[in-house]
Amino acid sequence: MAIRNMAEIGDEITGELRILGLDLGSKTIGLALSDVGRSIASPFKTLKRAKFTANANELKDIIGTEGIGALVIGLPLNMDGSVGPAAQSARDFAINLSGIIDQPIAMWDERLSTVAVERTLLEADMTRKRRGEVVDKLAATFILQGALDHLANVRLPS
Repeated sequence: MAIRNMAEIGDEITGELRILGLDLGSKTIGLALSDVGRSIASPFKTLKRAKFTANANELKDIIGTEGIGALVIGLPLNMDGSVGPAAQSARDFAINLSGIIDQPIAMWDERLSTVAVERTLLEADMTRKRRGEVVDKLAATFILQGALDHLANVRLPS
């Protein structure tokens, strides 16, 4: 299935299917889930980064067990909006994954998501170890919530 934009995904998902948000790190993949109304994102879990096939199989299992209708993958663009190595890697992951799963995938600009989450965790006086354990799934939540808010605004009548 091809990569879609968020408005198309909003049109394609029906019923009580949820959206899975992904923050692709070099060592882990943070995951977040929407509610069935697709308005609130919540942290879900963190997967250890492995070979693509292993991670794809883990994601397929999650898609099946959690009732996922679409995926949103963070796109780490450079601050000037250009595509660097990390963004190209995320796009490649999305393209490869789209050949394995049936659900639509959208890319969402995640500039500063990890920075915003880190700042919040520092303000909460969380230890470095604990921050490391939760930052990726919270970044995925930040990414997914931005996409869900966009969907809500697209649905509003003019």
